[in-house]
Amino acid sequence: MTTNANVADNLPNNSSSPVAGGPARLLAGRVAVITGASAGIGAATAHRFAAAGATVALLGRRSRLLEDLAATLRKEHSAKVLPLAVDVTDAAALTTAASTIRATLGRPDLVVANAGVMLGAPFEEADTAEWDQMIDVNLRGLLATGRVFITDLLDAAEAGRPADLVNLSSIAAEVIFSDYPVYGATKAAVTQLTRNLRASLGPRGVRVRSVDPAFAVTELGADMAHEATRTGLDRMRSAITAITAEDVADAITYSVAVPARVNIAELTVVPTQLG
Repeated sequence: MTTNANVADNLPNNSSSPVAGGPARLLAGRVAVITGASAGIGAATAHRFAAAGATVALLGRRSRLLEDLAATLRKEHSAKVLPLAVDVTDAAALTTAASTIRATLGRPDLVVANAGVMLGAPFEEADTAEWDQMIDVNLRGLLATGRVFITDLLDAAEAGRPADLVNLSSIAAEVIFSDYPVYGATKAAVTQLTRNLRASLGPRGVRVRSVDPAFAVTELGADMAHEATRTGLDRMRSAITAITAEDVADAITYSVAVPARVNIAELTVVPTQLG
């Protein structure tokens, strides 16, 4: 399914929008895990989930940002929140984090594998260490995240509850950006992985989806080494009315709040000007 953010107006009938800070508790009783939660789409999604009544585990590398976000969510939404400094490329640390989440919050039934990096450069000029970083975080880290929580999701589905695995991909999985060949390759892998997981896990009650943003204004790409490509990214984002992290978070929240019988399998969130 393809949609343009903002989707908040399309929430189920007879409920107020959680993204507007209303009384809706569409995710009440659910335990969510969000990776890459310290900023950008991850942090925005944490706000939306907490406003909708979910208990939220925040995973990311920057502990100070996670602690600040947790404090804000508790104050603004009276949410139960657990911040955990975890690098998704460290499988052992992820396993430990999963045990802590289960012991503190309960077993997760909603996982957003959002952690990612975008490092662009012409193929012949790229620092190959950046290729390794993208493969490790965008693909191996996402695989490890899904694997460590899959039993929780299957158990939730078997118990008749909604169970969601949301993988953050990118429009770069489908559209060619010449200076982002390895980034695009990692996101294409995420999209194809998600499709295959949907085929295997959907019949068992777990909703698996990919969310593909385009030109969202976040810190993604700010740390790429290639200066000309970094400058070009800024130009692309400023040439149109770009979407925000909150727009993408709205879309994610809508997708996990629909009835358990519904899976919005692929969600592309783009600026209106892109068509």
